[in-house]
Amino acid sequence: MTAKKKCGITLDFTNALSKVVGHEHGITADDLQKCRKQIETAHATIEKTKDEGKLGFAKLPYTPESEIDEIISIGSEIAQNFSDFVVLGIGGSALGNIALHSALNHPFYNMLKTESRPRLFVLDNVDPELISGALDVLPLEKTFFNVITKSGTTAETMSQYLIFQQMVKEHLGEKAFKRQFLFTTDKEKGVLRKIASKENVRTLTIPDDAGGRFTVMSTVGLLSAAVTGIDIKQLMAGARAMDEQCREKDIYRNPAVMYTSLLYIMDTIKKKPMAVMMPYVQALRDLADWYRQLLAESIGKKLDRQGNNVFVGQTPIKALGATDQHSQVQLYKEGPFDKFITFIGVNQYRESIEIPSAYTDIEQLSYLCGKSLNTLIQAEQKATEVALARSNRPSCTITLDQLNPFTLGALMYMLEYQIAIAGELYNINAFDQPGVEEGKDLTYGMMGRKGYEDKKALVEQAGSQVSEDSKISF
Repeated sequence: MTAKKKCGITLDFTNALSKVVGHEHGITADDLQKCRKQIETAHATIEKTKDEGKLGFAKLPYTPESEIDEIISIGSEIAQNFSDFVVLGIGGSALGNIALHSALNHPFYNMLKTESRPRLFVLDNVDPELISGALDVLPLEKTFFNVITKSGTTAETMSQYLIFQQMVKEHLGEKAFKRQFLFTTDKEKGVLRKIASKENVRTLTIPDDAGGRFTVMSTVGLLSAAVTGIDIKQLMAGARAMDEQCREKDIYRNPAVMYTSLLYIMDTIKKKPMAVMMPYVQALRDLADWYRQLLAESIGKKLDRQGNNVFVGQTPIKALGATDQHSQVQLYKEGPFDKFITFIGVNQYRESIEIPSAYTDIEQLSYLCGKSLNTLIQAEQKATEVALARSNRPSCTITLDQLNPFTLGALMYMLEYQIAIAGELYNINAFDQPGVEEGKDLTYGMMGRKGYEDKKALVEQAGSQVSEDSKISF
């Protein structure tokens, strides 16, 4: 069964149905009927919340054109004056940037010989070898830094900022610092806003009502896209087209609601707590990373809205076709019946390469001769779908007519909207992340931040419980 509309995307969930993978593992008409009222109520709630202007990410595709033009203008200015563009951010301040870049730019973008667009580096970790390596390759005087953190207290991002701002100030001076840094942060409050005001650094504003993992279509994700030449207006147009599609009340005509329903039923009724996303498009490998945070951080919750312990959430797994046919598919086909797989493909790749007709006398190779890599990878995707279905392993397939800014914007918005619906189905807050905050607080304590002394004591207490009998050194 399929759901298709003007967004250039098809959702095919045939291989999730009981008629294909059996009653135990596939969705039946009764399963959908049993959940249908709950699903429709969840959808109506989200639409009402959106219409009331209380759904932050849903506003972003409708950002005034003047603001989009400003981002494009800043991006062009940076591109004209710098050879390298560095994003300092982590989590929602990094993954969306990476996903857009991987999906829409040349696969070896940073290696292309061009003077028109800067290289892009997203430094989303504080591993000292990563930062040291960046220092080795970045020409400091020709590098622009975009620091992204709403609060200005994110330890990883601010540590990076302190390192790079000192280097620029010491080697190039205060004027260079103001010229080579831009802060993307809260409109009024926070440490980074305070620094920006004090040191007269240019800023862009992160929307108040959109959490980090939902900000890819805001200043957070759009500036790096504009710097590298991505058509961000088409990206937003695709998101708007999907938003219109998501208004559909009929779940069979609403891809976001149907996709949510598939995941929810697979998790709660069919007992498949593992959600695999497996693009057969190399350019979408990092979309799966971005979605992994979106699903895990939004739906993985201990408490429901009434404060009851529920411990819900599917575990997102990233795979890549055809690469992971040779690593993970063995487990998916013959391991536990605990996974629901989402394949992502395209009807038309942006390039076509023919396989040469050589060694035609060798039977094991001749079947490839004269075919294309396009045909091969699509055949591998279909073969994997069928092989899994024959082993009663359910899946669905999302197919883009072609990967471009419009269809990517539509797909990313669909996945964000899907998460909002899931929050209603699970009766949890899909827009907070309390499980992440404790780790941050413990880190603050260990690093000596004032006011977090009790957190440091907790870590030290945990450390004191380690005995030599529970350690192996080799």
